[in-house]
Amino acid sequence: MAEGLFRKAVAPRGDYTVGSAGVAASHGEPPSRETTAVLKKRGARLEQFASRPVSAELLDEVTHVFAMTHGHLSVLESRFPEHAEKFHLVCDFADIPGKGVGVDVPDPIGMGRAAYEEVAQVLEQAIPAIIGFIDQTWSK
Repeated sequence: MAEGLFRKAVAPRGDYTVGSAGVAASHGEPPSRETTAVLKKRGARLEQFASRPVSAELLDEVTHVFAMTHGHLSVLESRFPEHAEKFHLVCDFADIPGKGVGVDVPDPIGMGRAAYEEVAQVLEQAIPAIIGFIDQTWSK
């Protein structure tokens, strides 16, 4: 979902390459039906998407990585310490009502459509600040 929403947000710019990978992802899984429906409602898509695990080779190619949870961030820092300066928490860029800044993006799996909508709202709040952060810290 984050990949689809981020792609939509930067589409007019043309100076971003966007992708996603998971710390516990398998190879080749499509997005969930709920994710596809939430993205479609927002005019975003994940065409030809297939899940993939994060790897050292992938991290060699990227400038920034935004983890959904503190747990994901910890795994990344532990497994790939040489890339630690690239790692950030999504919600460090969003003030979630009633929860604050720096919280985990909620995990919607198995929680129904409303949970996926909540995740989309959190991501939509964070993405503009993430783009601003990348623009300030990325030397082209």
